[in-house]
Amino acid sequence: MTTPAWDEVAAAIAAAPYPVTVLETDGGRAAHCLRELRITTTSWLGAVVGHTGGLLVDHGWLRVLGSGAGALPGILERAEPGSGILPVAYDVLGGSYVWAANPEGRPTVHYFGPDVLEWQDLGQGYAAWLHAVLAGSLDRFYETLRWPGWPDEVGAVAADQGIHTFPPPWTVEGKDLATVSRAVVPLPELVSVHQHAARQL
Repeated sequence: MTTPAWDEVAAAIAAAPYPVTVLETDGGRAAHCLRELRITTTSWLGAVVGHTGGLLVDHGWLRVLGSGAGALPGILERAEPGSGILPVAYDVLGGSYVWAANPEGRPTVHYFGPDVLEWQDLGQGYAAWLHAVLAGSLDRFYETLRWPGWPDEVGAVAADQGIHTFPPPWTVEGKDLATVSRAVVPLPELVSVHQHAARQL
């Protein structure tokens, strides 16, 4: 049984200008995630969690978390209870997206970029952010972090892996990803590397 929110998400996926893979969900796992998050499928977040194991967007460059499927973790597996911060997506370079309250107390999506090593409030709620992503915003958002032939390279990377670049993208030498060394590594390890670097600088 679908809901209006899922119908909206599905329509946005179908109209996306780049490939989006919807990972199949396990009903029991999805129901557990919804209960723990205290949300329903009437919201876009609930629709993604309730109806998908996750979304692989733009050849897998962006991995939007759902209830979990195969190599992609479930949204609860990355959450810290009581933190008020909910990880909602990762990108292939180890960037992180979370849903958290902004200084005004309104929940918005925040992004930690491997090129700047700091959190940025995108100023959008979850539905507005995901709608923009599915409407094509990734092309502009990541235009300085892509290299010739990236779709095939990224498309071959598993959902629980990322691409480590050296020199890293936050250095002057690492800004042009066409000229750096690139290696496939576990995604949690890559996320940790960037966030550790941010604490050291």
